[in-house]
Amino acid sequence: MRHDTFARVFARINPEQFQQCFLNWINTISLRTDGEVVAIDGKTLRHSYDSGSEKAAIHMVSAWATSQKLVLGQVKVDSKSNEITAIPELLRVLDLNDCIVTLDAMGCQREIVKLIEERGGDYVITLKKNQGSLYSRVEELFKQAVLSRYQGFTYSEYRQRELEHGRREIRHYTTLSNIKELVDPEDKWAAFISVGRVDYLRTIKGEPNLETRYYISSLSLKAEKFGEYVRNHWQIENSLHWVLDVQFNEDDSRIRKDNSPENFAVLRHIAHNLLNQEKSLRVGVKRKRNRAGWDDDYLLKVLFG
Repeated sequence: MRHDTFARVFARINPEQFQQCFLNWINTISLRTDGEVVAIDGKTLRHSYDSGSEKAAIHMVSAWATSQKLVLGQVKVDSKSNEITAIPELLRVLDLNDCIVTLDAMGCQREIVKLIEERGGDYVITLKKNQGSLYSRVEELFKQAVLSRYQGFTYSEYRQRELEHGRREIRHYTTLSNIKELVDPEDKWAAFISVGRVDYLRTIKGEPNLETRYYISSLSLKAEKFGEYVRNHWQIENSLHWVLDVQFNEDDSRIRKDNSPENFAVLRHIAHNLLNQEKSLRVGVKRKRNRAGWDDDYLLKVLFG
């Protein structure tokens, strides 16, 4: 009976109002500082589809504050759309003043860049060939810079080495600043002033592999700081999406009726935030969840601090 009651309640809660309650709560507990990196990315709730009603799996786009390790907000991607339309909805409800928004290539859109600027934020965004002419200009600019040994360019370089689990990786970060007129002479990309390049050389079992990625930014970047922003972006995968999958078993959830999948996604984010903010136990989220389940005093500590 209790299970059925919860199921009926969460199926009927208005998800927009529930989301607004979440945002109001986050604004009371978050202490964002200047330069907070806000990583934005999407995740599909794989088993939220309902073949009987031809309902597709739900896809949520979330914002993650990397220094506070908090979910700042999330929106559901419309079933007839994609992340490109969902990202602006999320940006409009976030306080981005003095924050740095990081996005993968899906978010590399002129309208999104303009909205980040209007909301008071800066950006570092992955550039891929979905932006053909811009990508070609940036790629050619770096070729010219390398051939000229960066003569006439405002540039910065930083190299980082990493060795773990039998894998060796060298990451070489390069930034070119004050290049807007060379890359965006028609001023189509708001606040755009610099580009970044990361060369990844990975050696796994003696086999080398080289990969290059390009980025655009509204910041005049030093390469070391640029590398920090790029690495921080992956927190949303490792510290949020992975935790939801492994610690909360989100991908195995069969909740699919009415508004339930979207509302339970928000509920997991609330639980994730609460458990991350509780610092007295230095253990993983799953062990904290277990402790809260059998220790009422600890549960109260998680809920009320």
